[in-house]
Amino acid sequence: MGVLGGSKSDPYGSAVTETRLIPADLPLFPLAGVVLLPGETLHLNVFEPRYLNMIDDVRRSGGFLGIIQTRPGGSFERPGLAPIGCVGEITAFEETADGRYLIALHGLTRFALGAELGAIKPYRVASADYAGFKEDLRDHHEPHVDREAFLHLLLTWLQTEGLSIDRTSLEAAPISTLVNQLTMKGPFSGGERQVLLTAQTIESRLELIEDIIAARLAASASGPLH
Repeated sequence: MGVLGGSKSDPYGSAVTETRLIPADLPLFPLAGVVLLPGETLHLNVFEPRYLNMIDDVRRSGGFLGIIQTRPGGSFERPGLAPIGCVGEITAFEETADGRYLIALHGLTRFALGAELGAIKPYRVASADYAGFKEDLRDHHEPHVDREAFLHLLLTWLQTEGLSIDRTSLEAAPISTLVNQLTMKGPFSGGERQVLLTAQTIESRLELIEDIIAARLAASASGPLH
């Protein structure tokens, strides 16, 4: 059992806290095109039997699982996996009349995927290395950014994508929240989401999003963005 925490780390790549333990061997929920970021919430509708089994086990053993994207390779039952995912803690659970589970996961820290365990469960379990993501467990500052310029770029792009916009909420949200919510819910490809997930800081994630948006706008305009 590894230890999850906020300020220091042990020699084996697990982080340390006084309040919470996280397994070094992590149950995995592979999903195409879906990422979870530390501090954010992901809602899932779980219906496949092996993942219903996983949620039952996870709820009995601390509430932690790994959200990780699939990638090409492997088989339908065992697709290839991205090298980095994020630990989610189950914070809400509901069982529907038809046997599905509706859950909410709170993102805690990213992890690097290690070796998978043998087929001891119907779902996949792998070792997780948290050593490279100590900053995920600390309070995050707001990035220094030209907020007006970023919001103008963002609003222009969302309008070209034909997406409805709650402008009041958009303008009131912290930049860090906008960046992370865009990473999880914006109209990005799975590959783009993975690149954004792996960005080390909120500033670097913001820069990547600006680059992607600028490229999309330039392509739609058939010329450079001014």
